Amino acid sequence: MTFQQAPETGAHTSYVPVPVLRRGIPWSRIGRSAWHIAVPVVIALAVGAVALVIGGESPVEIYGMLVQEAFGDAARINATLTAATPLFFTGLAAAVAFRAGVFNVGVEGSFAFAGLAASVVGVGMAGVPPVLAILACLLAGACAGVLVALVPAILRTWLGVDEVVSTLMFNFIVTGLTAWLVQSFFLAPGQANSATEYVAVTAELPLLAPPGQLSIGFLIAIALVVFYAVWTRRSQLGFEFDAVGKAPRFSAAQGLRVRTVLMTAMLASGAIGGIGGAVHALGVVHRFSGGFSANFGFTGIAIALLARFNPVGIVVGAVAFGALAAAGATVQLFVNIPIQLIDILQGTVMMLAVAQFAIPRLRRRRRNAANAEQTEAGA
Repeated sequence: MTFQQAPETGAHTSYVPVPVLRRGIPWSRIGRSAWHIAVPVVIALAVGAVALVIGGESPVEIYGMLVQEAFGDAARINATLTAATPLFFTGLAAAVAFRAGVFNVGVEGSFAFAGLAASVVGVGMAGVPPVLAILACLLAGACAGVLVALVPAILRTWLGVDEVVSTLMFNFIVTGLTAWLVQSFFLAPGQANSATEYVAVTAELPLLAPPGQLSIGFLIAIALVVFYAVWTRRSQLGFEFDAVGKAPRFSAAQGLRVRTVLMTAMLASGAIGGIGGAVHALGVVHRFSGGFSANFGFTGIAIALLARFNPVGIVVGAVAFGALAAAGATVQLFVNIPIQLIDILQGTVMMLAVAQFAIPRLRRRRRNAANAEQTEAGA
């Protein structure tokens, strides 16, 4: 987004936003994104290596086994991509909001509530043509995700309420609400835990490579990432997202649709997270149950921050976290290492991702505050 000088009116000179059409592949941005991903991952591996050495294990051997179990053959790749699929959605959902300067941590709630909505609709899809049944469930998931994001979006856009607090609290509300709804209205007969009935066969997502669990939900995720990549570089609203995310006050002063951008960002984030929850319900779990989301929403935040909202980075980050999730449990069966090693690696990457994103912003704020103090002292 650039700003071009408008014709002088005699009173003052104004500037109007003019979108610049970006062409070609942004290799420099992809390179920076790859670098920002590589640094936390390398540091996390070093931390994990220290933990392994202290435990008397060989880091080279363990990491080699992780790579082998994640990508060693077609079946293992299938499992890795299956584990990565929900992370594509949650990482993209977080990135859409973050790009507009909205720190939405409520994707976890959208994902879970959408899983319940899609499961409930899917149970009643027996006899309905598969295409219509799947579309109905995905639509229910998207609407549920938007519903979770709606109240925090209104609070942020119109009342200026901090979205980090409101979306985080909504995660707890959604967790309690879904459990109550299942127990009170949708509990499967004979089930002692919080679980719905299995969705109808017509509502299940077709598998890409049976007997593995990788479904067409993976293709839906890739399609959304591609759409996001094109949208951010080719659309007017995509340019406005960038401008508002980088300088909201300046954008408002220049007449950009700041409220529209903020509202759109949060609702779109909820919808994408909701589609991810529906895909997970229809393609893997085939119903909603307690513990439906393995912290997919929070992992998506780390992926979005690592990628710096770059679509290629989102793909790389989702596959990397999916590989850790898929291979970690298997390796633990063959080697006497604690499964918490995977938590150490993931937690370190998440912490460093947040640090990479937050530290430059804190430095800019301090510089701006120092410049303001100097200006006041000079006046």
